[in-house]
Amino acid sequence: MTITLRAATEADLMAVGALHQRSRVAAYSSFLPAEALARPAPEEMGRYWVERLIWEGAEHRMTVAVRDDRLVGFSYLGPDDADDPDTGLLNAIHLEPAERGRGTGRALMVDALAAMRARGWSRAALWVLRENGPARRFYEGGGWTATGLVRDEHIGSALVPQLRYTRLL
Repeated sequence: MTITLRAATEADLMAVGALHQRSRVAAYSSFLPAEALARPAPEEMGRYWVERLIWEGAEHRMTVAVRDDRLVGFSYLGPDDADDPDTGLLNAIHLEPAERGRGTGRALMVDALAAMRARGWSRAALWVLRENGPARRFYEGGGWTATGLVRDEHIGSALVPQLRYTRLL
């Protein structure tokens, strides 16, 4: 019943997409309308990850968390989108809804931070939805601090404010 972390393979990506969709719905449904979360469908999300890794795979890293031979979470990291050569970006941590509170997210975060340090970055950054209080508390508990920067991104038809967080590695 322990968690195993490993590098994602191409064979994982459709399952990653389905998990990503379930995670988004569970995490965001209290503040986003259902129609904003209805798309992409799990299969579309899987194809998104296949395509994304074709273009970003050389400089990005996806790690999956496996419990009892079942994929239960993933993280995705790469260079900072602000083109800061000293900063890595934690693009995502997503979990199966039932995994919340079981230490899986923490294990993925610790692993991602170690991978960023190994790449020579001295700072880590991420964007989190402003209304996602549980995620903000999770990151703040892991030593992340809001910088005051805000950007708006679409999730489906909803325009959603995101806050930038950083931490030293």
